[in-house]
Parts: sequence; C-alpha cells; structure tokens
Amino acid sequence: MKVIIAERCGFCPGVTNAIKIAESTLEKNHTVFSLGEIIHNKDVVSRLAGKGLKTVKDIDEISDNSGTVLIRSHGATNEQIKKIRQKGLEIVDATCILVKRLQKIAKSMYDDGYTVVIIGDKGHPEVQAVVGQADGIIVVGNEGDILNLPRDKKLGIVCQTTQSPEHFARMLAEIVKNGFTELKVVDTLCNEAKKRQTCAVELCRQVDVMFVLGGLHSANTRKLAELCKKHNPNTFHLQNADELDIRIVFGKSLAGVTAGASTPKWVIDEFVERLLKL
Repeated sequence: MKVIIAERCGFCPGVTNAIKIAESTLEKNHTVFSLGEIIHNKDVVSRLAGKGLKTVKDIDEISDNSGTVLIRSHGATNEQIKKIRQKGLEIVDATCILVKRLQKIAKSMYDDGYTVVIIGDKGHPEVQAVVGQADGIIVVGNEGDILNLPRDKKLGIVCQTTQSPEHFARMLAEIVKNGFTELKVVDTLCNEAKKRQTCAVELCRQVDVMFVLGGLHSANTRKLAELCKKHNPNTFHLQNADELDIRIVFGKSLAGVTAGASTPKWVIDEFVERLLKL
C-alpha cells in the first residue's frame, strides 16, 4: 500500500508551545495541576500524567493551597483565574496566542457596547473561556441558535479559532438575515487550521481511503474528518494505530493520512508504519 501524508498536519505552534510550557513547569515544580486536559489528545495527556501533571476539571478539586495551575491551550474564564488566585496557587499560562487574541477581541467588543456573538461549539473549552470574558456573550453553534439572537442590537461577531471558513461564512450569512442595527465582524479563525483543512481536502480527493488521526473530542480533528468525509466517503477518524481495522483497507492501494493540531508526530509515524506493512 502507498501512503501519502498531508503537507500540513500534526502539532500546531500553539500546541507545541503548551507542551513545552507544561514540561518545563513539571521540571521546576513538584505539584502541577492542569485545569482540564492540556490538549485534546489522550496519548499526550497520559505521557504528561506520567511526568506528574494532574488534570482536574474544577478548581475545587485542588485541596492544597500550594502548587501550580497550568492554564491549558484553550484558555480559562476570568472567574476560574480569580478562584485560582484566591487559593494562593501559582498560575502558568499556556493559552494559545490566537485564543488570547480572540478573548481580547470579544472583551473589547463588549466594552464598546456590542452584544458579542461567538460562532462555535457550545461545549468546547475554548468557547467557554471566551464566554467567561464578559457578560451576555452568546454562542451560535447552528442555524437554530441564530433565531435566539436579539434583534435591532449592535452585534459583534467572532468565531472559534478551529472552525472552518465555510461554516463561519454560512453562519454570518444567516445572522445578516436576522436583523441588527450594526454589525462588526472580526475574523478570529486560525490560519494554521485553515491551511490544514485545505491540505486535507486536497489529499482526500486523490486517495482511495483517508485517515484523520487525533483525539475523538478534539474539535479541530473532528472538523478535518467532517470536511474530508464530504469529499471522500472512505474517511476514518482514528485516535492512533491501535484503532486501525485492516478490513478498512482491503482492495485499496492508496491511503492518505492527516492529523489534528493536537496529534503528536510519533502517533502519525506509528500509524503510517502500520499501513506500509500491510
């Protein structure tokens, strides 16, 4: 079997930076907590846990008043930061710089009197962190949510960094039909995510079967898989080589491989090696 790897795939700069910060923090501190999984990849989370990183879902799970809390790449709300400081814990911020930019833009829009709307997945930690930057920020995940937007208001529109440009544009078009007095839109999409999506779609059109590697709850990986599936029905979202069912590749000679921004290179390498052995 021949295997082609997408030109852009695997760790993005924001994820690489977050992991470096986590590793350097673990070298200096004995007690380090991550507020939520540092990135959405179980292999990486397990490896860092082996080095001593303790993942908690809520600040209240930390009983000690000493130690360090790592703010993951997706960011944290103002309230969460406040609670960490009240406990007397040290903060190390590994938030992606593009997520930081998104948070600042949302807060600036709010301060300027706009009703802030973020296009994205309601349950995603990046979106939750943005919602926690100011009062009344509204999340729009689909066309149905647009019906609940206030009419005749100044709307400030931003987008979850890992959404596709197509989804952003489609939601904007629907919002425009809804009615408003003023509309301010800032493109907060990640350019790296855009490039990866473009490369993945181009590749999936050329191959018999397409594999998208990464955490099943990773938003950017799911988006890659969704886009590829539209252009190649033989697209499969797997976490790693252990999940490969060889029946998938029976009768196929050319496979394409891409990976989400939180998927380490060794996961990609192991998967490709497994394919080449078939």
